[in-house]
Amino acid sequence: MRPFTILTTAAAVCGVIAGCATQGPQPTEELTRARTLIEQAEKAEAQRYAAPDLQRARNELSSAEVANSKGSYDAARSYAESAAADADVAAARASAGEALQGAHEAAQGNSTLQQESQRAVESSGGTSPAPSRPDLQAYPPASPARPAPPAPDTSPPGPQTNPQ
Repeated sequence: MRPFTILTTAAAVCGVIAGCATQGPQPTEELTRARTLIEQAEKAEAQRYAAPDLQRARNELSSAEVANSKGSYDAARSYAESAAADADVAAARASAGEALQGAHEAAQGNSTLQQESQRAVESSGGTSPAPSRPDLQAYPPASPARPAPPAPDTSPPGPQTNPQ
Protein backbone atom coordinates (compact mmCIF):
# COMPACT_ATOMS: atom_id res chain seq x y z
CA MET A 1 0.00 0.00 0.00
CA ARG A 2 2.91 2.22 0.53
CA PRO A 3 3.84 2.38 -3.24
CA PHE A 4 0.26 3.42 -4.03
CA THR A 5 0.47 6.38 -1.62
CA ILE A 6 3.78 7.45 -3.08
CA LEU A 7 2.37 7.32 -6.62
CA THR A 8 -0.73 9.24 -5.61
CA THR A 9 1.31 11.92 -3.88
CA ALA A 10 3.67 12.17 -6.85
CA ALA A 11 0.72 12.54 -9.23
CA ALA A 12 -0.77 15.30 -7.07
CA VAL A 13 2.55 17.15 -6.94
CA CYS A 14 2.92 16.89 -10.73
CA GLY A 15 -0.62 18.19 -11.16
CA VAL A 16 0.09 21.22 -8.98
CA ILE A 17 3.35 21.91 -10.77
CA ALA A 18 1.67 21.57 -14.18
CA GLY A 19 -1.15 23.87 -13.04
CA CYS A 20 1.32 26.53 -11.94
CA ALA A 21 3.29 26.20 -15.15
CA THR A 22 0.26 26.96 -17.29
CA GLN A 23 -0.56 30.08 -15.29
CA GLY A 24 2.67 31.85 -16.08
CA PRO A 25 3.83 35.01 -14.34
CA GLN A 26 1.54 37.71 -13.04
CA PRO A 27 0.19 39.97 -15.82
CA THR A 28 1.62 43.15 -14.32
CA GLU A 29 2.55 44.71 -17.65
CA GLU A 30 -0.82 43.89 -19.21
CA LEU A 31 -2.70 45.41 -16.27
CA THR A 32 -0.56 48.56 -16.35
CA ARG A 33 -1.05 48.92 -20.10
CA ALA A 34 -4.83 48.51 -19.77
CA ARG A 35 -4.99 51.14 -17.00
CA THR A 36 -2.89 53.56 -19.05
CA LEU A 37 -5.01 53.14 -22.19
CA ILE A 38 -8.20 53.64 -20.19
CA GLU A 39 -6.82 56.86 -18.72
CA GLN A 40 -5.82 58.07 -22.20
CA ALA A 41 -9.29 57.26 -23.53
CA GLU A 42 -10.86 59.21 -20.68
CA LYS A 43 -8.65 62.21 -21.45
CA ALA A 44 -9.66 61.96 -25.13
CA GLU A 45 -13.31 62.36 -24.08
CA ALA A 46 -14.21 58.76 -24.89
CA GLN A 47 -17.08 59.06 -22.40
CA ARG A 48 -18.69 61.52 -24.81
CA TYR A 49 -18.12 59.65 -28.07
CA ALA A 50 -17.57 55.99 -27.11
CA ALA A 51 -19.15 55.43 -23.69
CA PRO A 52 -20.00 51.73 -24.25
CA ASP A 53 -16.45 50.88 -25.33
CA LEU A 54 -14.97 52.74 -22.39
CA GLN A 55 -17.35 51.08 -19.92
CA ARG A 56 -16.54 47.64 -21.35
CA ALA A 57 -12.82 48.38 -20.93
CA ARG A 58 -13.37 49.39 -17.30
CA ASN A 59 -15.40 46.24 -16.61
CA GLU A 60 -12.74 44.04 -18.19
CA LEU A 61 -10.01 45.75 -16.18
CA SER A 62 -12.01 45.13 -13.02
CA SER A 63 -12.41 41.45 -13.96
CA ALA A 64 -8.68 41.26 -14.67
CA GLU A 65 -7.86 42.66 -11.24
CA VAL A 66 -10.22 40.19 -9.53
CA ALA A 67 -8.76 37.24 -11.49
CA ASN A 68 -5.23 38.45 -10.69
CA SER A 69 -5.99 38.64 -6.97
CA LYS A 70 -7.31 35.05 -7.09
CA GLY A 71 -4.14 33.84 -8.79
CA SER A 72 -5.84 33.16 -12.15
CA TYR A 73 -3.10 34.87 -14.10
CA ASP A 74 -4.09 33.58 -17.53
CA ALA A 75 -7.66 34.85 -17.09
CA ALA A 76 -6.34 38.13 -15.69
CA ARG A 77 -4.00 38.52 -18.67
CA SER A 78 -6.84 37.81 -21.10
CA TYR A 79 -9.15 40.32 -19.40
CA ALA A 80 -6.39 42.95 -19.28
CA GLU A 81 -5.63 42.51 -22.99
CA SER A 82 -9.33 42.84 -23.83
CA ALA A 83 -9.56 45.94 -21.64
CA ALA A 84 -6.58 47.48 -23.44
CA ALA A 85 -8.10 46.73 -26.84
CA ASP A 86 -11.47 48.23 -25.88
CA ALA A 87 -9.81 51.31 -24.39
CA ASP A 88 -7.85 51.72 -27.61
CA VAL A 89 -11.06 51.50 -29.65
CA ALA A 90 -12.74 54.02 -27.34
CA ALA A 91 -9.85 56.46 -27.77
CA ALA A 92 -9.96 56.06 -31.55
CA ARG A 93 -13.70 56.66 -31.64
CA ALA A 94 -13.28 59.71 -29.42
CA SER A 95 -10.64 61.07 -31.77
CA ALA A 96 -12.88 60.46 -34.77
CA GLY A 97 -15.80 62.10 -32.95
CA GLU A 98 -13.69 65.17 -32.21
CA ALA A 99 -12.59 65.35 -35.84
CA LEU A 100 -16.17 65.10 -37.09
CA GLN A 101 -17.26 67.76 -34.62
CA GLY A 102 -14.47 70.06 -35.85
CA ALA A 103 -15.40 69.46 -39.47
CA HIS A 104 -19.05 70.18 -38.70
CA GLU A 105 -18.13 73.43 -36.97
CA ALA A 106 -15.91 74.46 -39.89
CA ALA A 107 -18.72 73.74 -42.35
CA GLN A 108 -21.10 75.83 -40.27
CA GLY A 109 -18.56 78.68 -40.19
CA ASN A 110 -18.17 78.51 -43.97
CA SER A 111 -21.93 78.54 -44.42
CA THR A 112 -22.24 81.59 -42.18
CA LEU A 113 -19.51 83.42 -44.11
CA GLN A 114 -21.17 82.55 -47.40
CA GLN A 115 -24.52 83.89 -46.16
CA GLU A 116 -22.90 87.10 -44.91
CA SER A 117 -21.11 87.56 -48.22
CA GLN A 118 -24.33 87.06 -50.16
CA ARG A 119 -26.13 89.53 -47.89
CA ALA A 120 -23.37 92.12 -48.48
CA VAL A 121 -23.62 91.66 -52.26
CA GLU A 122 -27.38 92.04 -52.20
CA SER A 123 -27.25 95.19 -50.07
CA SER A 124 -24.70 96.83 -52.41
CA GLY A 125 -26.98 96.73 -55.42
CA GLY A 126 -26.93 93.17 -56.56
CA THR A 127 -23.49 93.02 -58.10
CA SER A 128 -20.33 92.22 -56.39
CA PRO A 129 -17.97 95.18 -56.26
CA ALA A 130 -14.94 95.07 -58.51
CA PRO A 131 -11.73 94.73 -56.61
CA SER A 132 -9.73 97.90 -56.33
CA ARG A 133 -6.47 97.63 -58.31
CA PRO A 134 -4.72 101.00 -58.32
CA ASP A 135 -1.87 99.60 -60.40
CA LEU A 136 -4.27 98.93 -63.27
CA GLN A 137 -6.16 102.23 -63.03
CA ALA A 138 -3.15 104.27 -64.19
CA TYR A 139 -3.41 102.87 -67.71
CA PRO A 140 -6.21 103.56 -70.21
CA PRO A 141 -8.34 100.59 -71.11
CA ALA A 142 -7.13 98.59 -74.06
CA SER A 143 -9.02 99.16 -77.34
CA PRO A 144 -10.56 96.16 -79.01
CA ALA A 145 -8.42 94.59 -81.71
CA ARG A 146 -9.38 95.49 -85.29
CA PRO A 147 -8.55 93.38 -88.29
CA ALA A 148 -5.85 94.77 -90.59
CA PRO A 149 -7.05 96.14 -93.98
CA PRO A 150 -6.43 93.85 -96.93
CA ALA A 151 -3.11 94.33 -98.68
CA PRO A 152 -3.19 95.62 -102.30
CA ASP A 153 -2.84 93.02 -105.03
CA THR A 154 0.72 93.24 -106.36
CA SER A 155 0.74 90.06 -108.43
CA PRO A 156 1.62 90.41 -112.16
CA PRO A 157 -1.30 90.37 -114.52
CA GLY A 158 -2.05 87.03 -116.07
CA PRO A 159 -2.28 86.40 -119.85
CA GLN A 160 -5.07 88.23 -121.48
CA THR A 161 -7.31 86.47 -123.93
CA ASN A 162 -9.36 88.04 -126.63
CA PRO A 163 -12.91 86.85 -126.39
CA GLN A 164 -13.85 86.93 -130.05
